[in-house]
Amino acid sequence: MAIKEIDVKLFSKMFLAGAIYLDRSKEEINELNVFPVPDGDTGTNMTMTIMSAAKEVRDLGEEPDMKSLCKAMSGGSLRGARGNSGVILSQLLRGLTKAVRDEQVITVPLLGAACTKAVETAYKAVMKPTEGTILTVARGMGEKVTELIENGEEDLAVILPAVLEHGYKVLDQTPELLPVLKQAGVVDSGGAGLMKVVQGAVDMFSGKEIDLTISDEPIAKVDDSRPGKKEDVQKNIYHTEMKVMLSKNVNSKLESDVKSYLNDIGDLKSFKVSGSEVVIDINTDDPGLVLQKAIKFGILTDVKVTCRLENVDAKAAAEVASAAPATAPEPKGEPSEFGFVAVSAGDGLAEIFRSLGVDYVIEGGQTMNPSTADILDAVEKVNAKTVFVLPNNKNIIMAANQARDLTTDKVVLVIPTKTIPQGITAAINFSAGSSADENEQAMIEAIGLVKTGEITYAVRDTNIDDHDIRKGDYMGIGDKKILSVGTDMNQVVVEMIGEMVDDSSELISLYFGADVTEEDANVLKDQIAEKFSTLDVDIQNGGQPVYYYIVSVE
Repeated sequence: MAIKEIDVKLFSKMFLAGAIYLDRSKEEINELNVFPVPDGDTGTNMTMTIMSAAKEVRDLGEEPDMKSLCKAMSGGSLRGARGNSGVILSQLLRGLTKAVRDEQVITVPLLGAACTKAVETAYKAVMKPTEGTILTVARGMGEKVTELIENGEEDLAVILPAVLEHGYKVLDQTPELLPVLKQAGVVDSGGAGLMKVVQGAVDMFSGKEIDLTISDEPIAKVDDSRPGKKEDVQKNIYHTEMKVMLSKNVNSKLESDVKSYLNDIGDLKSFKVSGSEVVIDINTDDPGLVLQKAIKFGILTDVKVTCRLENVDAKAAAEVASAAPATAPEPKGEPSEFGFVAVSAGDGLAEIFRSLGVDYVIEGGQTMNPSTADILDAVEKVNAKTVFVLPNNKNIIMAANQARDLTTDKVVLVIPTKTIPQGITAAINFSAGSSADENEQAMIEAIGLVKTGEITYAVRDTNIDDHDIRKGDYMGIGDKKILSVGTDMNQVVVEMIGEMVDDSSELISLYFGADVTEEDANVLKDQIAEKFSTLDVDIQNGGQPVYYYIVSVE
């Protein structure tokens, strides 16, 4: 007997199954990285995107109505979207749910219309769509649905497995459409992530037993066990205590889940449930995560956060003390004309942006792309009529644009900075006496003159951009390709700069990362100054993770 429709309950389960399949496979997706660098984060970004929606769907219960379900799927993924593939996934879900939200069941014709709408919405969200990506895989599956329906197929038990099979065939063809994938020997990571979602949905439809438990535990960041990595000095430096007046019962499973979560983000000293009250005592590096978890269960009282300075080295202690606000923040007054939000990772880089007039710095970058919601929150905190956003990473620009489109109470202008040096140049070229449009044009023109190089290490053997690369080699990565490779870091940096410098170059700026000492950075500076004696060389402590050095040539 043919199956001709999907009801709301099954649709909800199919979506949750797809989210869980992606979550289970995120590391596998992360490893499908074109460049062999330790910042593969497509799987993590897509998982965090869909899990933002999955948690909202879970909270609807087992009997949601279609409109509420679609709102949770679309709104949750849009706010939680991270990275380009995550944003595209959120747009696919937005288009899909827009087509079905006013219905009670999804029929075969409606499925065809919904798939078409999903692909159209995702393509419109990308300024310059590239084939051989998640978009190609989504379009291929949408076209297969239409083909089957036009040929008279009415059984979803036939349509869905056939579409899944076709999707994998399209995914396998992505290296033929995008040469850089073929050269690296991988399929498109975003497309692979999408197939995990569809696989889970089809398996649930087909009756496979799948545990649909959605955890509140934070998704782990990409492993950062790179050569020469310095151990963190600060460990669980905030002693956090609170009482929670419960608004819901805490059963044994929930108590176990919460304890597990708290132990993951710190050192849980005590978790005592007494009647309608819970007392939490924990040492952690992020008290905010503890508060966010606890507030879901009731009203917080007697909250106390103190810094365990004995667990911080002298320099870090001074930074903690100087960063602590002396008084409560003043209420917002009249908004200024202009404000800035920038994304960067590393205390040094954050301080550089603040010194250039940036109002709010979002901690993020490679391996930890901020979500649309993170950028929206930052924009909201800037008391200005027009807010310029500097993403400083090509994988954050789409999320920034999505935040811009969701902002209604102020003008948001996204300057498409793809690197930290571009962001710094944009901030330097801002003029308070010029209009928003004039500043936007000036900053975009200025960032086009900046060349960026980054030094990291290879996580696998490969051959790319005519370089034979071995695991552990240092690599100098330019704006478009790998510029130098070798086993001597300083030599790799100098060779990379040699590829970037031309007759118009005047300044080389060097930002050293968290795993480089100032002494070593100064030795490299001297080598660069000797090699490029006609250029000025500037060095600053960026403190960034993942990349030993970020270099700009202007």
